[in-house]
Amino acid sequence: MTTPARFTLDPAFTVGDVNPRIFGSFVEHLGRCVYTGIYEPDHPSADEAGLRTDVLELIRELGVTAVRYPGGNFVSGYKWEDSVGPADERPRRLDLAWRSTETNRFGLSEYIAFLKKIGPQAEPMMAINLGTRGVAEALELQEYANHPSGTALSDLRVTHGDKDPFGIRLWCLGNEMDGPWQTGHKTAEEYGRLAAETARAMRQIDPELELVACGSSSQGMPTFADWEAKVLAETYDLVDYISLHAYYEETDGDRDSFLASAVDMESFIENVVATCDHIGARLKSKKKINLSFDEWNVWYASKLPAQMEENTRDWAEAPRLLEDNYSVTDAVVFGSLLIALLRHADRVTVACLAQLVNVIAPILTEPGGPAWKQTTFFPFAQASRYGRGQVLDVRVDSPTYETKRFGEVPLLHATAVRDPETGAVTVFAVNRSQTEPLPLEVGLHGLEVTSVVEHTAVADADPEASNTLDEPERVTPHAVAGTAVQEGTLSATLEPLSWNVIRLA
Repeated sequence: MTTPARFTLDPAFTVGDVNPRIFGSFVEHLGRCVYTGIYEPDHPSADEAGLRTDVLELIRELGVTAVRYPGGNFVSGYKWEDSVGPADERPRRLDLAWRSTETNRFGLSEYIAFLKKIGPQAEPMMAINLGTRGVAEALELQEYANHPSGTALSDLRVTHGDKDPFGIRLWCLGNEMDGPWQTGHKTAEEYGRLAAETARAMRQIDPELELVACGSSSQGMPTFADWEAKVLAETYDLVDYISLHAYYEETDGDRDSFLASAVDMESFIENVVATCDHIGARLKSKKKINLSFDEWNVWYASKLPAQMEENTRDWAEAPRLLEDNYSVTDAVVFGSLLIALLRHADRVTVACLAQLVNVIAPILTEPGGPAWKQTTFFPFAQASRYGRGQVLDVRVDSPTYETKRFGEVPLLHATAVRDPETGAVTVFAVNRSQTEPLPLEVGLHGLEVTSVVEHTAVADADPEASNTLDEPERVTPHAVAGTAVQEGTLSATLEPLSWNVIRLA
């Protein structure tokens, strides 16, 4: 038997409170995320607005909060005016980002109505085009969306059928502007100046807005850290967040390193925090910049060139792009990424799973057919439901294994969240071993928990098992027996290659 992994929990030692926005998601006009994903007027389940009610039900179960829109790369060519007014009068446009034809049948008003149908926890997170557009267009969008009435653009919204303003509080100042693939790509100096000008002008209308500046598109960018430093030097007093984006996939059969992807994610977070705080110190500011990890997921990006070649030759509408089918292994890595976000809840206060439906998503659909849950659905839904409260400080003492990319890595990756009202504690844990169960012992100091409510796991004898159109429930969380609390210690066994949720009361 493997040596047990251990850690101790104590309510006196916390990381920070979980901001509900950490369970955000992302809807981009990319592939079938919108069309035949959330919006399909001819579908048997469609409501009066053309939204698929079967998909809405799954989104509610998933528990998403802030929903970033409309991109992504798409936003850098986006004309917001195309997406408002009578749907049948909206123009069709070429989308350069994904070489598709955008019909604009689903637009700004439909997005806001979609969020209302998800529920009161769903909050708009609007991205502004700072690729092909600038300050003037940002102000026009802000006036249309948020001003009550009495001006040309706010009154235009009213004539379009939306009497009440949309009340968008959270805005992204562009998307991945450091990326050469981005329409309107800019240097750090160019972007920093434009972001500052845009932020300053938007705050003249509403000083209480929350604004996200673009950080590096990934930690692997040649300009990483230097980009953040230069952008924040221009925007530090004008923005509230800087963005991070990270995607992970198994490459060259190196599953050991893939399972340790969260090592890279945690390093990324800590490096950006260090850069933010360095600039704050240099500016002698007492303000803290928080992090918006507004794109993260497992994504087999290496498949994209072939998909683009196959599906976008003729500027198709809603082509099949980025429709990864996720395995149990992917779900375990995905859960580990969620753990990484929670472990940094003191500074990561917004995060968006990219994306919500069909496009590297926890929900898949077929046009005219069913919708179903991917393996990654379950870790997110469980974390969103049970990961609310205070993140406890978890310092793991664990057996390790060797990886090519990250060297020696703990087999256990874990965090714990305590509900301050009830005292209940939820442990989220991943066993990275592909072959061996991992005994777990957790000391419960100063906690009022005495029993195990449930222990569930996502694991399977076949690490490639996934949920498909033919087998939509092949993988679901299952109960784990034998987990117990005795004399102030939680004892459990984590199955090989597993995502675990242990609820204590």
